[in-house]
Amino acid sequence: MTLLKQDETVRLDADRLEALYLQLGESNAEDVVCRALEELAARLSHSERCHREGRLEDMRKSTRSLIAIADQIGMQLLARVAGDVTGCIDVGDRNALAATFARLLRIGERSLCEIWDLQDIPL
Repeated sequence: MTLLKQDETVRLDADRLEALYLQLGESNAEDVVCRALEELAARLSHSERCHREGRLEDMRKSTRSLIAIADQIGMQLLARVAGDVTGCIDVGDRNALAATFARLLRIGERSLCEIWDLQDIPL
């Protein structure tokens, strides 16, 4: 049996985050980022539950909502893969959906960790 190591680099758009901090100020931007992270985690979890239960329309809505949230805080890869997941649902390709959704969960986890690490670095 062969196991594939799935190690994809996640890069955050530091310029997007910096613009957010400049626009809102440090305290307000931190509040926005923290709320966004909580919402991302909740929607990823909800999407996973919907996927397990076969509720694809609910999964699509939840995953689709990830796009704007991720984009707002500089997680372009997460936003793009969330779009890929909704596309798989739209065309009814369950095999592609399973693979793409697994990728979304991996990238989501790494993105959340990455932004928490970045928060420790002054912009």
